[in-house]
Amino acid sequence: MAVIECVPDVVFKTRVRDESVPGSNPYRWQDLTTKEIFGGKKVVVFSLPGAFTPTCSSNHLPRYEELNEEFKAQGVDQIICISVNDAFVMFQWGKQVGAKNVFLLPDGNGEFTRKMGMLVDKSNIGFGQRSWRYSMLVNDGKIEKIFVEPNFSDNCPTDPFEVSDADTMLAYLKGTESTGVSAPRREFVG
Repeated sequence: MAVIECVPDVVFKTRVRDESVPGSNPYRWQDLTTKEIFGGKKVVVFSLPGAFTPTCSSNHLPRYEELNEEFKAQGVDQIICISVNDAFVMFQWGKQVGAKNVFLLPDGNGEFTRKMGMLVDKSNIGFGQRSWRYSMLVNDGKIEKIFVEPNFSDNCPTDPFEVSDADTMLAYLKGTESTGVSAPRREFVG
């Protein structure tokens, strides 16, 4: 068992717009490493069960979008949403919800989520392996604070959304955190 103090070292498979690519779909694959994403930056990350799902689309992502300037005022360089979805799904979801400020990072194979100790089975609702809902503040790759939703478990009959929201993270950054539940760093088997 190891205590997670830093974000896990993984390579994310992303798609980026590239006008040099011929055709009507000018995108190419680009690998992004954990070091490229988090190195030398203060980043707020939130993870959710899936693109296009109700709470994720109506509240979780939109509220982080809405509060982007307030996060920047607190010294946050970037807000990242991670989900165990592929790059195509994340791109289309971003278009549908109008995401402009939050970087939607696909964890298609669930490797980052697994190494974070946050991969759960949601087969009870037909999702397979997905991320548990959480948020964290990462400074130059080091996890400074993590908020994990309660009742972490496989096939949880509910989808708690109490502490990984944008307002809880912003309150923490401003030093006005309420008495909300904050989980310690999760342990995982490497």
